[in-house]
Amino acid sequence: MNDFWDKVLYFCQATTDRIGSQLINDFGKLQATQKEDGSLVTKADKWADGEIRAAIAVTFPDHGILTEETEHIFPATDWCWIIDPIDGTTNFTRGIPIWAISIGLLYRGTPIFGFVHLPQLRHSFHGYWYGDSGLTGPTGAYLNNQPIHTSADSPSKSHLFNLCARSTSVLKKPFPCKIRMIGVASYNLLLVAAGAALGGVEATPKIWDIAAAWVIVQAAGGVFISLTPEPVFPLKVGQDYGSYSFPTLVVSQTELVSVFKPLVAFLSQKAN
Repeated sequence: MNDFWDKVLYFCQATTDRIGSQLINDFGKLQATQKEDGSLVTKADKWADGEIRAAIAVTFPDHGILTEETEHIFPATDWCWIIDPIDGTTNFTRGIPIWAISIGLLYRGTPIFGFVHLPQLRHSFHGYWYGDSGLTGPTGAYLNNQPIHTSADSPSKSHLFNLCARSTSVLKKPFPCKIRMIGVASYNLLLVAAGAALGGVEATPKIWDIAAAWVIVQAAGGVFISLTPEPVFPLKVGQDYGSYSFPTLVVSQTELVSVFKPLVAFLSQKAN
């Protein structure tokens, strides 16, 4: 099984490095168009999507694929890759060098491996989280192949909490931390995994925004909380996930759930 995980990690590293290098050439130069859900897309998103799908088809021909740009229906395969070819397209088009290629690998509907590469920051996160899948292999969460862990600190005005553009209404009440807004859903949550922030919230993420981060955050010791009653995973075979949102709170430790969840729980009303 370790040979399989070595293959998965090398595939993600090599593929995102190759695609990221090309995307840097297009950075800040492309005109974006608006999709039905209001998000932006460029020809670079579509190119990267096609390149990643083609690479998976060659290297893991028996695996299914679900992506932001093309395939939204969860397939009837034990293994499935979930892809966001450019997480942070608005940043990418506006010349802000914080954007990511996000890839999650699911087994029977639940993520067990995540890889997120930020080409211009030269940051690559990955992690393993097997849950009750029965699988075994490497463990932990990593940034540039070095182990990372969430912070054990208590909230203060010198600590950070990350918001998304659709969650700023939480600031109508006093908040226990300084606020940051990253513009990249996966990186928003991964800053908690890396110990840089104590928490983060995404009000309307899609499944490709959170699949990889779901693994890495938990592997780093964090807590991933769905703000709706229904669990996010396992995904359902045949379900179209193109229009589903999954309001999400991430915190660095269990003790902080009671601190932050009451402040952001109302964001579940933005879902679907």
